[in-house]
Amino acid sequence: MARGRHHGSLRGTRVSPSTVSKLNQKIYAQIEIWRKRPIEGNHPYVFLDGLWLKRSWDSEVRNGSLVAIGVNDEGFREVLAVAEGSKEVKASWTAFLRHLKERGLKGVRLFVSDRCLGLAKSLGEFYSEVQWQRCAVHFYRNVWTAVPTSKKKKPRC
Repeated sequence: MARGRHHGSLRGTRVSPSTVSKLNQKIYAQIEIWRKRPIEGNHPYVFLDGLWLKRSWDSEVRNGSLVAIGVNDEGFREVLAVAEGSKEVKASWTAFLRHLKERGLKGVRLFVSDRCLGLAKSLGEFYSEVQWQRCAVHFYRNVWTAVPTSKKKKPRC
């Protein structure tokens, strides 16, 4: 589509619901092709996380998304997969990891994630030979929630 056709909608011009629906149908087809594409090459490092994002998926409003970001042999990051699911539920992680395995995720040496119990159990089912490390950002966020406000240093500005 031409760049100018979308410019008006970015400035606040109204777009009809039928136009939005048609555009969504087109983009959903492309997203499904992307979601099902084979994963090529090795990804020695894979970061897994669950996000809470309110979004529409197949005409339903859902809150949870699972994300896998891989680092390939050349050191470049690549979004490997995004899927609906609850970050705390083992069944969601099982389906997500099965999807990654079926699409060809290989060469993984280390998974990095938070300490979600459902994820830890599912990793062992699909990638038992791969090492796991808790994400330092998640670790520190968890620590800071337990530190009383009076004990936290105020940032210097």
